[in-house]
Amino acid sequence: MYAGLRSGGGIGDSIKDPDGDEYELPRMIFDITFFFVVIIILLAIIQGLIIDSFGELRDKEEEVKSDDETKCFICGIGKERFDVTPHGFQMHIEKEHNLANYLFLFMYLYNKDKTEHTGQESFILDHCYKDKLDFFPVGAAFRLNSEEYTQAVAHSSLATSLPGSTAKTAANAAAS
Repeated sequence: MYAGLRSGGGIGDSIKDPDGDEYELPRMIFDITFFFVVIIILLAIIQGLIIDSFGELRDKEEEVKSDDETKCFICGIGKERFDVTPHGFQMHIEKEHNLANYLFLFMYLYNKDKTEHTGQESFILDHCYKDKLDFFPVGAAFRLNSEEYTQAVAHSSLATSLPGSTAKTAANAAAS
């Protein structure tokens, strides 16, 4: 057993065997204790840290994925504010705040000659170079200010304010 613990490609293969030495028993106890402390316990601690790190990365990835599905990347407004109208959030991220359109705008401004930029284009490009993103419509969307949206919100708030009624009967009451 002792020879098996010492072998394995480390320093234990190259040090002198304690056979016949007066310190043979203390040396064997030291070597076995060293094996258990350093090899088994520290290796288990390092593996635990690695597993925890990957778990944290997985949790962060799930959080980002959840944000992608429930918040607009451009304005940061949640899905629940848009979904009072049918397909509200989907229409918002596809039409109003389409990420590809913003990317196309940035590439257009980057590739366009600086002498041909309008004032707005120069403003946006300068802010991009300075890492200032205050020109993004954070917390704002045209759809939230439209008449159709405010009517839908009024209908949904009326439906929730009437005691004992369903949304369908509240919508009928509001229509009459």
